[in-house]
Amino acid sequence: MGKHYPKIPAARSEDLHNLANAHRADLVLFMAGNQFMAMPQIIAAFEQKFPEVKNIFYETLPPGLELKQILAGGAYFQGKLLRIFPDIYSSVNEEAMKTLEKNQLIDAGDSFPYLGNKLTLMVPEGNPAKIESVTDLGRDDVRISQPDPQNEDIAHHIINMYRQIGGDEFVYKIMETKRAAGTTVLTTVHHRETPEKIQNKSVDVGPVWATEAIHARRSSELAFEVVEPGEFMDQRENVRYYISPLKKGGNRQNAEKFLQFIKSAEAQGIFERFGFVPASGNPDLP
Repeated sequence: MGKHYPKIPAARSEDLHNLANAHRADLVLFMAGNQFMAMPQIIAAFEQKFPEVKNIFYETLPPGLELKQILAGGAYFQGKLLRIFPDIYSSVNEEAMKTLEKNQLIDAGDSFPYLGNKLTLMVPEGNPAKIESVTDLGRDDVRISQPDPQNEDIAHHIINMYRQIGGDEFVYKIMETKRAAGTTVLTTVHHRETPEKIQNKSVDVGPVWATEAIHARRSSELAFEVVEPGEFMDQRENVRYYISPLKKGGNRQNAEKFLQFIKSAEAQGIFERFGFVPASGNPDLP
């Protein structure tokens, strides 16, 4: 641990919240980045409920990149080494929690699901490439903004969708053949990069979380449309957001307060307004 630090893209300062005060934070959160649109309201509501937690640092980077930071003990950002360890980590991949457990960074049973989501396809306004279904992403002429599975947990759900459509052959075509041809373009922070690529029409389609499309429609002038994969393909039954305290976090009591809050009707209501759904099968959720 600590020898090979990951790099946070230099332009991603908007995903490092309250960085100047991270060294004296009362609570450090590494939140799966696709929750970025809901987090300001979540933090504001939490601070109102627990005013004694005065200084919160939180990241909204892809959880795969956040996991690398945890395992390495830090990350480089704009040429500086950030040695920030979270009190809480969330992911859209249960395997990430198993990795933390294997490395004795969380205890068995500490993580739990707290949110759900589904996939959709974002295309430029007018849908110039005539994308009608996930199958069309296999066309040689279609340019895809594709999250990188090395950093972005959404990629694993997208790949499952590809496999469901056309098996391993379809996965290979998109992730290898089209990538080599330059028509599959990997992203590092897809919830920032895919809308940019759709805006400048450098891609024809980008698989995203449905919540991200809802947020983009509400809050930006981005001209786009969505193509729904269909409820049997959008992975809604498989997508679970997991959250856990970290054993080495320096603010365990505040972490427990946040975990208590994240399960509350107030927090779940905030997430619902942004298009998230409760994680099925969790009896602790309202």
